[in-house]
Amino acid sequence: MSITGTLIIQIIVFLILVGFTMKFVWPPIATALDERARKIAEGLAAADKAKSELAAADRRVEEELAKSRNETAALLADAERRAQAIVEEAKGRATEEANKIIAAARAEADQQTVKAREALREQVAALAVKGAEQILRKEVNAGVHADLLRRLQTEL
Repeated sequence: MSITGTLIIQIIVFLILVGFTMKFVWPPIATALDERARKIAEGLAAADKAKSELAAADRRVEEELAKSRNETAALLADAERRAQAIVEEAKGRATEEANKIIAAARAEADQQTVKAREALREQVAALAVKGAEQILRKEVNAGVHADLLRRLQTEL
């Protein structure tokens, strides 16, 4: 055989091999490659979707945290206002109570002053009677001169 014949036979065998490969081997390989490319594309799309969902979830978390911080600050401010109001109310009640106590003490002091003046008047009247008795050197009848003694007591 010559080189040309061998070359022609090799070309024919090669073409048969290419035809067999194109008909029976290549379609399953191409299908597998296409399926794999589709799965990779789906995976990448899912990864992108998950990444965007994660970013959205992060934004929602930050929004909720900001909202919680604002609510907490509002609650603290409200609690401080309530505490201040309670303190002011307690101060008001304490002031009222102190004023009542002072008024009662003043009233009691006034009563004691009046009682002391009455006692002092009685003592002065008794001293006046004793003084007049000693001056006159006679006994003064308290029953007879009671009117005179009362007037003297009220003048003092």
